[in-house]
Amino acid sequence: MPKITFIEHNGKAHEVEAELGLSVMRAAIDNLVPGIDADCGGECSCATCHVYVDEQWMSKVGQPGDREESMLDLNPERAPNSRLSCQIPVTDALDGLVVTVPEFQM
Repeated sequence: MPKITFIEHNGKAHEVEAELGLSVMRAAIDNLVPGIDADCGGECSCATCHVYVDEQWMSKVGQPGDREESMLDLNPERAPNSRLSCQIPVTDALDGLVVTVPEFQM
């Protein structure tokens, strides 16, 4: 299973194993990663699973779709590497992915 590292704003890292085909958000929820609330359950309608993708991984996770863009636009803490983790499917290519949880979600 691919491993994903979630980093809290204070630098504390949580490395988790992620099941192929599920979302990065689901990997966080299943492993009790702090700051990933996923209030909507992964429906891309709340943005409580917002993460900053490490720059070296941006090409592998891809760009947000239109619906995700709309949700991210509502977030004052949005950055060029912002993504909703519910919209990133886990693949073998994401083994080693590093994302940071925004401070405002903690």
